[in-house]
Amino acid sequence: MPDLLIELFSEEIPARMQTRAGEDLKKRITDGLVDAGLTYASAAALTTPRRLTLAVEGLLTESPMIREERKGPKVGAPDKAIEGFLRGAGLTRDQLEERETPKGAVYFATIEKPGRPAAEIVAEVLEGTIRNFPWPKSMRWGSGGLRWVRPLHSILCILTDETGAQIVPLEVDGITSGDTTEGHRFMAPGRFAVSSFEDYAAKLKRAFVVLSPAERAEHIWNDAQNMAFAAGLEVVDDKGLLAEVAGLVEWPVVLMGQIDDEFLELPPEVLQTSMKEHQKFFSVKNPKTGRIERFITVANRETTDNGATILAGNQKVLSARLADAKFFWENDLRVAKSDIAQWTRALENVTFHNKLGTQAERIDRIAALARELASVTGADADQAEKAARLAKADLSSEMVYEFPELQGLMGRYYIEAAGEDSAVSVVAQDHYSPLGPSDDVPTAPLSVAVALADKLDTLTGFWAIDEKPTGSKDPFALRRAALGVIRLVLENELSIELKLALANPILKFAAVREGQPVGGVLDKLKELEGPKAGEALAAAKEKNLELFQENVGALAGEAFAKAADLLSFFHDRLKTFLRDEGIRHDIIDACIAMEGNDDLNLLVKRARALNAVIATEDGENLVQGFKRANNILTQAEEKDGVEYSYGADIKFAETDSEKALFGALEAAKAKIDPALKAEDFPSAMSAMADLRGPVDAFFEDVQVNTDNDILRRNRLNLLSQIRQVCSSVADLSRIEG
Repeated sequence: MPDLLIELFSEEIPARMQTRAGEDLKKRITDGLVDAGLTYASAAALTTPRRLTLAVEGLLTESPMIREERKGPKVGAPDKAIEGFLRGAGLTRDQLEERETPKGAVYFATIEKPGRPAAEIVAEVLEGTIRNFPWPKSMRWGSGGLRWVRPLHSILCILTDETGAQIVPLEVDGITSGDTTEGHRFMAPGRFAVSSFEDYAAKLKRAFVVLSPAERAEHIWNDAQNMAFAAGLEVVDDKGLLAEVAGLVEWPVVLMGQIDDEFLELPPEVLQTSMKEHQKFFSVKNPKTGRIERFITVANRETTDNGATILAGNQKVLSARLADAKFFWENDLRVAKSDIAQWTRALENVTFHNKLGTQAERIDRIAALARELASVTGADADQAEKAARLAKADLSSEMVYEFPELQGLMGRYYIEAAGEDSAVSVVAQDHYSPLGPSDDVPTAPLSVAVALADKLDTLTGFWAIDEKPTGSKDPFALRRAALGVIRLVLENELSIELKLALANPILKFAAVREGQPVGGVLDKLKELEGPKAGEALAAAKEKNLELFQENVGALAGEAFAKAADLLSFFHDRLKTFLRDEGIRHDIIDACIAMEGNDDLNLLVKRARALNAVIATEDGENLVQGFKRANNILTQAEEKDGVEYSYGADIKFAETDSEKALFGALEAAKAKIDPALKAEDFPSAMSAMADLRGPVDAFFEDVQVNTDNDILRRNRLNLLSQIRQVCSSVADLSRIEG
């Protein structure tokens, strides 16, 4: 069985495209081979800046013969129908077979397609792959029509077996396939022939080309660490930069250079970002001080002076870059120390969204919301407002304009320089967090208040203007913002009535839109007197939007409806978040159905406790018992047209199991009610699970729908008690299975 080696040799492929290109080459070639009937044992793709390589082992020498049977027209059908069938099958009339079927005699054709040599199939698949390769960006060059990421120079394509190597004949846009490749552009120019993948890899290594990206990355990291360790320093870990640099060189040569003393006092993040973004340098820090003192660069060749000339050139360019960063830093510090508020004022001319106003208007909203949330997080309201007003000031700074990824972090430095408390300055960096599922969550009360306000303003603003995520599209990262709110609430164990917290800002957006006085839902409720306010709150809890709108006003009703929709969005995000804990969607649905589902912390505590109980045998069997009771009761109520919820009487109990169930329900209720009041969900769930035995015994011994009407009504009322007691903990009817 032959092995296949393909190399597509070109000018430099951008590092960010190499991994995906290797995967695409492997998938398109192997899929094409399999579709044509050629199976294989294994395949691996490798990339360097100048080549895409695919090695396929254990390929069939030819595709198998295909035997296909086709049913044709009836015997005696018009000649034109038969001739058309023969043309499609590529046969003559004497090659047809007559067979009897339930519908009479029918012509059948047996078509045999002989196997094709592997070389023929490989050439066909490779040509199609090259001509239709899915580069994110591609170009044409010269007078040809072929598109490739950079000019394609050569195609190596050979099949190797025990008899030797065979070139797969192929031509694409004037480029003819062969068995030769090139080594390193500078250290080993010129072409050479190869006879197998092993020969190819070995000769490339001798020609100063490391074929494997993983091997190049490992070499870079090991050499960088060893150099830094020898100087008593350590390399700042950056896996993304390591992967990128490994895609920039074919023969990595690691060099360590100095940073001029005049730049060493710049914040380490500024040095690191500038070197990474502009020069692709690794930062080397002093572990004792945390200060960035040197840099690591990776050259693509060895030199007679051991890289001295390369380092000198890199240090010269780096000094120019860092001089710019130092200029930005010193200018920004002068502004921060004199009047940092001028940066916030400058944001009056920066649009956040054409329907949501400027960045300055957004800051006003966040500051007001942070003040309201301060009591929930345990922060000082005045400090929360001040921190929110300063948190985004650095968006106007020169440093953040040059390096947007430093927003927040530079704000912390500048706010400290302005003389503010460190608790206020750290908010600038923390309030963007968490940015993803693995990002740390702020815990300082001020940071939590402003982080929540920032994310809630984003969500309520876009909900207010009906710009919600659709399908896979989420241009404003609203799913990420919702997950951020969930993590902030859960990891800080905050209790927030989210529905009102969402409805207030949405109503304010609506008021601004309609040119009415700005006021939140709570303000509207406070304007109502006694019974009216009570009705409105009851309507809110029952999701009776009509009654709520009637009492509070049309805009408030609209805001409440949008808040309810946004709350559902939070619940959907919560299901995704809790899935990693192994909590099923139906368990969360059973808890969402309960009162207080807008308190996410309470909701998750209930879901975790229910999940733990359902995982036990008692919990699982109790759910089945509850469903049995609920089904019998529901059917009886529909049949009789009455509701069995007036309390069963133990004096009508006939069996011991029936009497025991009365006692068990009373005991469970006595434990569950105070546990729920204390938000002790594990105890409430445990008390509910204790009902498993008495419920099972009841159903084994007792016939509910007996002929005795008095006993039947009493037992149905007893089932109603089971439903009431269990449903006080969670809506078990939503549990699947």
